[in-house]
Order: sequence, then structure tokens, then C-alpha cells
Amino acid sequence: MDEAAIADIFAAFRPVRCRRMFGGYGLYAEGVMFGVFVGERIYLKADAEFARTLEGEGAEAFTYERSGKRVALGFWSLPEAALDDAEAAAELAGRALRVALAAAASKPPERRRSSRSPRPR
Repeated sequence: MDEAAIADIFAAFRPVRCRRMFGGYGLYAEGVMFGVFVGERIYLKADAEFARTLEGEGAEAFTYERSGKRVALGFWSLPEAALDDAEAAAELAGRALRVALAAAASKPPERRRSSRSPRPR
């Protein structure tokens, strides 16, 4: 799947920007990553409640192996039915975006480093 196909799936949602990462894409809207495309599957960012909803629709958690252990990142696959239903994909993407925006808002602001050199004493 390429960027155009991903954009088509989310056409009823809003413009989605794709950025290359780890052999796939990060999916962005409103400046935050709400999903990823990895291994020919789209995964959406989910909190516990949204994860239960997605699991009930047949979605699977995105996991990978690191140091012999399975690691989950809080992303769940887009249910198969939503791949062919623009309205369903838009609704699920909207929920994922709300989760991503809430997560971004809960992070402390990054400290900006001064470009000035410290003054000698």
C-alpha cells in the first residue's frame, strides 16, 4: 500500500500526511501521529477503552519483539471492514486522533535550549 492508497482510505476523515519510518509510515493529522502503516497493515493509536472497541471488531495489537520479549505500543489494527468503508474508517481515525491529541496534551512541554553561549564568569 502506498501513500495514495492510505489517503483514499481516510478520504472521508481529513487529509492525512504520511512520513516514512521503520519500513512503513507514520500517519499524521493536526500535527500528531494517530496511526502507523507497518507490514501491510494500518494501526491506530488507542487508549484502553478504544482498544477494547477495536478488539471487539477483530483488530489486533501492534507488537514487536525486543530482547526476546513482546512489546506493545498502544496501536491496534484498522478492522478489515473499515478498509472498504470510508465512513467507518473516518470514525475510527477520529477516535485515534482524539487519543493522540490527548496524549500529546498530557506531555510536559519541551524545554527550549538557548542558542546563546553561557557568559564566562
